[in-house]
Amino acid sequence: MRRSVKQAGVRMKHAWPHSTFLGRLRSSTLEELMGLGTPMVYPAHRQLLKQGDESRHVLLLTRGVAKVVASSESGYEMLLAIRVGGDLIGEMAAFEDQPRSGTVIACSEMSARIIQLTALESFLSRHPDAMRAMLAMLCARLRWANRRRMDFRAYDSLTRLARVLAELSQTYGNEVLDGTARRQILDVTLNQAELASLAGLALPTTEKALAELSKLGLVERSYRKITVCDVSKLLVFAKVFQENPY
Repeated sequence: MRRSVKQAGVRMKHAWPHSTFLGRLRSSTLEELMGLGTPMVYPAHRQLLKQGDESRHVLLLTRGVAKVVASSESGYEMLLAIRVGGDLIGEMAAFEDQPRSGTVIACSEMSARIIQLTALESFLSRHPDAMRAMLAMLCARLRWANRRRMDFRAYDSLTRLARVLAELSQTYGNEVLDGTARRQILDVTLNQAELASLAGLALPTTEKALAELSKLGLVERSYRKITVCDVSKLLVFAKVFQENPY
C-alpha cells in the first residue's frame, strides 16, 4: 500500500510505501509535514549526510534510493541499511545530540527536504499521530537490526542471505507478472559486497550462497540486479513468516 498527498491543490506524483515514515501518516498531517524545511535535489553518488558530522538537521526523503554505510577506524566499510522516498534519516544524531553514526549516499537522483530539529520537534508535538509514526519507524528499524543479530547465530549462511533477499523483495521489489509465480525485481542496485554486509557474511561465502540460490531457482542474477523468481517459495525457504519489519 502506498500513500500520496495533495500539495498546493495538486496531487503529487510520488507515493510512499506504508512502511516508511511518510507512508504511516494520515493525509492532513502529511500535507503539513511536506511544507516544512527546504526542498533539495541531490545527484546520484552525492553524500547526503557524513559519518562523524555534528549537524542536527534531518532529511525527509521524498524520491529516490539511498544507502547508509559506516566505516570503522581500521577502514572497514559496511552497508547498514537502505532508505527510500518516504523515509526520515538523520534522526538519531539529531535527537541524541551525537555525531552522525553513518554516511548516507544517494544511489540515484534524490529529492529531499532539509528540516531543522526544532521545526521537527514542534511538528511532532502538534501531531500525536506523527509521533506514533516516528516511534513505529524506530521500532521497525530496531527490530530489523535485532533480527540480523539473531540470524547470525540461528541460521546457516545460505538461509541468512535468503532472509535478507526476502525482506528486501518485500520492501523494494517491483512485481513482474509471470504465470502463477510472483516474480520481483529488486528496485535497488546492490553489489555482492553490499549484500554480504547486510547478511553479515564474507564476500566469498555470499558469492557461493547466491550461486546456490540461483541453482535452486529462487533468484536470478544479472549485472548488479537481482530478480526473485518466486517470492512465496523464497519466503518459505528463508523461514520468513512475519510482516516485513522495515
